[in-house]
Amino acid sequence: MGNLKERWGLKSNWEVLVILVVFTINGSLSGYLMKPILRFIGISKENLDWYLYWPIAIILVLPVYLILIVIIGSLFGQQKFFVNLVKKTVKHLGLGFLFKKEN
Repeated sequence: MGNLKERWGLKSNWEVLVILVVFTINGSLSGYLMKPILRFIGISKENLDWYLYWPIAIILVLPVYLILIVIIGSLFGQQKFFVNLVKKTVKHLGLGFLFKKEN
């Protein structure tokens, strides 16, 4: 836990545990919501080959994951950490222009 605490700039092991719980809940919830979301927009394994279905599913679920992680992280008192994580992720995806530059 010490390595994660240092890497993420956290003060206590409790914060590390809370953040790991948020990642766990969010990953499970995103996976659970993936099928109904894809079904709603008409994408299923039955009407697409696997090599099309999975990349499309991942691309479409990523925004849901990022939104949910901020919501769930906020509920657990870690909004600042997860907002910064989402900003960093979006910038790595080449979409950094969506955020104002900080001085």
